[in-house]
Amino acid sequence: MTVCFLSIIIPAFNEEQRLPAALNRVLSYLNHRPFDFEIIVVENGSHDRTYELARVCADQHPEVRVLQETKRGKGLAVRTGMLEARGEYRFMCDVDFSMPVEEIERFFPPQLTGCDVAIASRETAGAVRYNEPFHRHAVGRIFNQLIRWMALPDFHDTQCGFKCFHAPAARRIFQCVTINGWTFDVEALYIARKFRYKIVEVPVPWYFNPDSKVHVLRDSWQMALDLYHIRQNSSQGKYDNCYEEKPE
Repeated sequence: MTVCFLSIIIPAFNEEQRLPAALNRVLSYLNHRPFDFEIIVVENGSHDRTYELARVCADQHPEVRVLQETKRGKGLAVRTGMLEARGEYRFMCDVDFSMPVEEIERFFPPQLTGCDVAIASRETAGAVRYNEPFHRHAVGRIFNQLIRWMALPDFHDTQCGFKCFHAPAARRIFQCVTINGWTFDVEALYIARKFRYKIVEVPVPWYFNPDSKVHVLRDSWQMALDLYHIRQNSSQGKYDNCYEEKPE
């Protein structure tokens, strides 16, 4: 049941150092906006105090909900949050907020209308990257070319961790997502494109965070395998009948 305008979904794995500040920052901003909202923290497989600290925040702020998955994987955490969310618009965020929180409203009405999925882009006209090392940018562009070749030819940046889904699209897409790791958002966009949802890239200012949990060499190999998995799923028709309409 849709009961609020905006759901913010934050996957959190071993984030005891960054999560409290991130939640305070989001709450401080959204509490002054003219719409109702919820924040969903999805903790999955942490071995630090991430869950406990998220619960402390939820006890103090009724807008915050905490979900827990025993298995790891950013894709699993986001999928859980998207399907449990109650917002008309469902916005996934990285806990480091490398995109300033003030940019959130550019992804849904009234600032953005007429689309089903809006994705933050560091590559389209108007986007700005700050402090990113050359080698990280170069590897990212190589991987993006692979994504464009194998799955999504129309998009300049699919891996920025800020994306907004209109509720009907979120329910349909995330029931079909199968990847639990980093490449889940490529699969989500591939499915969205297959279902003919309108997807818009939103240029954003983006600040490189040296504490990123992505390990370029290790994760790039897995991401390449995931792209093959997406193509294989599609050729076998696994995305065609994966969605089941559920009552609101």
